[in-house]
Amino acid sequence: MTYPGIMKTNSPFTPEIERESPSAIAAYQDTRLREALSYLNNCSPFYRDSFNRNHINVDKIRTTADLVLLPVTTKDDLQRYNNDFLCVPRNKVTDFITTSGTLGDPVTFALTDKDLDRLAYNEAISFTCAAGHPGEVYQLMTTIDRRFMAGLAYFLGIRMLGASVVRVGSGIPELQWDTIQRIRPDAIVTVPSFILKIIDYAENHGIDYRSSSIQKAICIGEPLRNSDLSLNTLGKRISDKWDIRLFSTYASTEMATSFTECSEGSGGHHHPELIIVEFLDDQDMPVAEGEAGEVTITTLGVEGMPLLRFKTGDICHHFSTPCRCGRNTIRLGPIIGRKNQMIKYKGTTIFPPALYDILDNIPYVSNYVVEVCTNQIGTDEIRIHLSGNGIGEEKENDIKDHFRARLRVVPLIFFVPESDVQKMQFPEMSRKPVKFIDNRK
Repeated sequence: MTYPGIMKTNSPFTPEIERESPSAIAAYQDTRLREALSYLNNCSPFYRDSFNRNHINVDKIRTTADLVLLPVTTKDDLQRYNNDFLCVPRNKVTDFITTSGTLGDPVTFALTDKDLDRLAYNEAISFTCAAGHPGEVYQLMTTIDRRFMAGLAYFLGIRMLGASVVRVGSGIPELQWDTIQRIRPDAIVTVPSFILKIIDYAENHGIDYRSSSIQKAICIGEPLRNSDLSLNTLGKRISDKWDIRLFSTYASTEMATSFTECSEGSGGHHHPELIIVEFLDDQDMPVAEGEAGEVTITTLGVEGMPLLRFKTGDICHHFSTPCRCGRNTIRLGPIIGRKNQMIKYKGTTIFPPALYDILDNIPYVSNYVVEVCTNQIGTDEIRIHLSGNGIGEEKENDIKDHFRARLRVVPLIFFVPESDVQKMQFPEMSRKPVKFIDNRK
């Protein structure tokens, strides 16, 4: 097919550019970058002012290597100057969405018809990357309302792919299984930790989930792999229970683009026709392959609110070697953590996923929330609120031993009823489960 403004494809949704040589991909992105800079200079009040203040002549920025000459965009910029990022008249906006507010107050984004088409295209090629094809049925276990981009994106992308959607929404394991048994979908789209919950429900209610119609899961919001791309504890627990294919994805509202694993499970594939990605250190300079860097993106083809060198706050590794699937695009490893969520605890630097990985590996822990706050002496304090089966003093010592063995430090442990954990996980207006609460001053 030919998609306006997007590279031609050699199959329904596999863009030719992703199979080109790295040099051809780089040359293509250089051209698209120059187009994006011209558009920002002409249409974006925020970036036009930034270019003027920093004495930047965008005509001299010719390649992606020149991006280091430009200032980065931060979450604070989006929060303080939100309206100045809008590049179109308000009457051209089709849909308003907001970010989840993980790293601060939510930010509003405006999408035009063209942006919604781009969003659908992104998800169509992403689902194709995850072994998707026309005729499949996907059960959507995430909300499509509450100003949430992800659910809408999945719906639009699956529709463009030529597949079908069952919009069940988040939570309610009973309704999820009723839908699976009634409609027999091929795949689910969900937060991976929720898969364990629907497995538990099935086991407790005599449902033969291993013989269900589900063949694969498109997993969002939580990493399934370690830095070496092996399955992490959460991924192993799911795989040990249920023999379905797991595809990990990474995306955010700001980038309006996703990085999705192919069947090789070797990292999330970059779509070079939709986004430029950098991996930066604390001085906003590129890191070498093998070093962890902050994912920093420049959107391509966004009409309403495009971004230039936006620092996502997410830290990960990247890989540039060709994938066995035939794509030659950069691949993102699992997110190590969010920069603003880094914890300094008793002299040890910890990101929340390291805590999740330990808790997910303790079979009698059924649910948990990690809270970090500031103690009386002004340092970080980690409090873990958890529920589980047969929890008592003996179990508490065992949990602490797990943390000592893996991290050499032990957080404060609080045993609470399952209902209390769920209240913490789903505060009012929440669109997805909360596993980390930052109450630091």
